[in-house]
Amino acid sequence: MEQQLDYAAVRAAADRIAGVTRPAAVVAARDGVFYALEYLQHTGSFKARGAHNFLAAHRAAGTLPPAGVTIASGGNAGLACAWAARAQSVPATVFLPANAPRVKVERLRGYGADVRLVGDRYAEALTACREFAADSGALSSHAYDHPLIAAGAGTLLDEIRAALPGLDTVVVAVGGGGLFAGVATAAREHGVRVVAAEPEHCRALNAALEAGRPVDVPVDSVAADSLGATRVSADALAAAQHEGVDSVLVPDAQITAARRGLWEDHRIVVEPGAATALAALGRFRRAPGARVAVILCGANTDPADLSPAAR
Repeated sequence: MEQQLDYAAVRAAADRIAGVTRPAAVVAARDGVFYALEYLQHTGSFKARGAHNFLAAHRAAGTLPPAGVTIASGGNAGLACAWAARAQSVPATVFLPANAPRVKVERLRGYGADVRLVGDRYAEALTACREFAADSGALSSHAYDHPLIAAGAGTLLDEIRAALPGLDTVVVAVGGGGLFAGVATAAREHGVRVVAAEPEHCRALNAALEAGRPVDVPVDSVAADSLGATRVSADALAAAQHEGVDSVLVPDAQITAARRGLWEDHRIVVEPGAATALAALGRFRRAPGARVAVILCGANTDPADLSPAAR
């Protein structure tokens, strides 16, 4: 099934997910700054959009096998895949390292997934997932590196524009680049500026821009659980090379402060990865009167460290 990431793909994704995913809520935070509350999405992150689009597109094309879908991920992508599969009555087989937190395993099983624990590293789970797909004929999904996944994530941009007329800039955290690639593709269609925010020591996109190609990077950040991709997707790099995109890096201390500020000022609990976008606000130049939307993309986190006793 051939696919490419362009605005037509984003629009097609919007039609597929309509009435299934939750429309983005956008609220005013302070003068000229608005929050897109995508952490309220099904499964607690934006990834539900891409997961549903991926399966719905394959179903429409007649390429969804009886063995269903499989993915190696104990994070937001695995949860979204399992949720989307359940919604479409499709079997989902999710591979995790044997030392994965029990709460993640139980959440996946709660969505009806067949959870398989293999090895003690993600790479071993990924290998087992690929072998399962080859043997069973199951459809392999990916956390971020697929045009259908990115196009589904990109539907968020048009929902933000509908809720926030006159949108000038959108700030998005970048890990592997699925959300960024989709959002930047849609933003380019409408002349909206995109700021790609990464932790200083999880900089797959920033490093790819420097090198002119995707390269492996070390991963060491408080936000590594969701933004810790060692290499950005080719689609993300291509999107970042267009005009109207800025790549900025933020230190862990500012990410932690932004996350705590969201809790103390608004009683919003998000992952460090989501707080990375907010932490980038002071690292790019804003035009006077510009309307800026910060995407708070996920909230699958333990809020215990936000309490005063945890300081």
